[in-house]
Amino acid sequence: MKRIFELLPELEGDESQYISMVIKDMDEDEAKMFASIYRSRRRDPVLLLVLALIGLFGVAGVHRFFIGQIGMGILYIFTAGLCFIGTIVDMINYKNFAFEYNRKVAQELLKDFKYD
Repeated sequence: MKRIFELLPELEGDESQYISMVIKDMDEDEAKMFASIYRSRRRDPVLLLVLALIGLFGVAGVHRFFIGQIGMGILYIFTAGLCFIGTIVDMINYKNFAFEYNRKVAQELLKDFKYD
């Protein structure tokens, strides 16, 4: 667990545990490379929350576009965030959305590392 804090100190909770398990079998160079690429591709949960707040007071669905959910983003734009209820629920679950997106990023990176 100490290794994850050295490579990616900004991670918290479930994401930290998940990435720790992902890199446990990697050697030092692979882990540093993975951490570098992962850091550049991951989405920060706080930024996702800020974008959901923007959706509440401005353009709904921006946070959905940010995590690659284009269809839901368009739906939120046309329905004002599903009458604001969807946006409020997303603000409550922002960490789960970010973790889900970041987990997909980590899995894609693992596939790339296995083929190299």
